[in-house]
Amino acid sequence: MSGKAISTIGYRGMHSFDLFFDNIFVPDEDMLGGPKGEGKGFYFTMAGFSGGRIQTAARAIGIMQAAYEKALSYAQERMVFGYPIGDYQLTQIKLARMATYLAIGRQFTYSVGRLMDEGKGDMEASMVKFFTCKTAEWVTREALQIHGGMGYAEETPVSRYFIDARVLSIFEGAEETLALKVIARSLVDNAKSKAEVGG
Repeated sequence: MSGKAISTIGYRGMHSFDLFFDNIFVPDEDMLGGPKGEGKGFYFTMAGFSGGRIQTAARAIGIMQAAYEKALSYAQERMVFGYPIGDYQLTQIKLARMATYLAIGRQFTYSVGRLMDEGKGDMEASMVKFFTCKTAEWVTREALQIHGGMGYAEETPVSRYFIDARVLSIFEGAEETLALKVIARSLVDNAKSKAEVGG
């Protein structure tokens, strides 16, 4: 077996690798799903995606929280024309929207987590991942905007949050795939099922 790390623009605490397997033998008892699991690897992988999606939503919440806190503290410290930028209405509006989207995302994630604890919520896990990851991109961008030119400097944490948030919309199913193949398909199938029962 051989492999190498793939360089990425962000999310450097977790690496992706290209792995190459050559003449690797896996005994039946060590195969995922045992001997009956042969040819079912794709389905086992897909079954694990819901758990991955809810934890990715939780990561998005963490990044939003960190970005919001940095933006709020910077807005209180950074002085422009003799006043902290947090005293200006434009900054206040940005902070209010950031806090609102953060609160919505957190409660949505908790709600779906409770559903999943009951063995439900596969489609909702896709929805919350879709929403929070896209929202994290916006919230981290606003945090960067509040920091102005310093937000683009690598020494400022918000620059890292902005870059790290971007990949979350790709992990565990890209947003386009979730919208088209998971969420929309589930909504249509559920509507058909209800129509058949009602008819």
